[in-house]
Amino acid sequence: MRGVLTGELSLALVTAPPPDPTLTVVPFAPAPVYAALPQGHLATHKKELFLQDLAKDEWILCVRDANPMVHDAIMETARAQSIAPKDAHDIHTADQAIYLVSEHLGVAIFAEPKTLGTNDRSVVIKPLADKSLQFQTCLVMSKDDDSRLTNEFARAFLRRYAPQRVPPKQMDLPLSQTHGSAGISTRDA
Repeated sequence: MRGVLTGELSLALVTAPPPDPTLTVVPFAPAPVYAALPQGHLATHKKELFLQDLAKDEWILCVRDANPMVHDAIMETARAQSIAPKDAHDIHTADQAIYLVSEHLGVAIFAEPKTLGTNDRSVVIKPLADKSLQFQTCLVMSKDDDSRLTNEFARAFLRRYAPQRVPPKQMDLPLSQTHGSAGISTRDA
């Protein structure tokens, strides 16, 4: 967002951007918070993972400056559930988080889905199901940007990646031998 605000970038993709009246913010994809667990963790086999499942672990979190809204939501959810994180490790990138998890130094909690493709088989990544940790990824651009190229790119991007509403489709049903109460058979028609 800083790059868009300073004019260094024309647009950005940001998870849970803070409100700013100088920006146009268009949500286009759900963005849950994820947890990276070491392979032997008790919660790796759970169908749904909640923050409470990580209450006894040391936490590895991105520094607050990286994404204050996500960081604050994680900490507020923990407080609301009476969870006191043990020795939270601060990191700057998801790669650092995955490394620390693979070294069994805790569980990582982050909002960067790019780590889902990790090749480290000693780490399991799962989305958290806590409703308070569900965000939106947004396309962010300056309200003052009147560049035709930027605006056309933003529209094309959103058409391609935003969830599309599927129009209702009439179902094809097989015809029976008789129609309605009139008793007309398909042979008579």
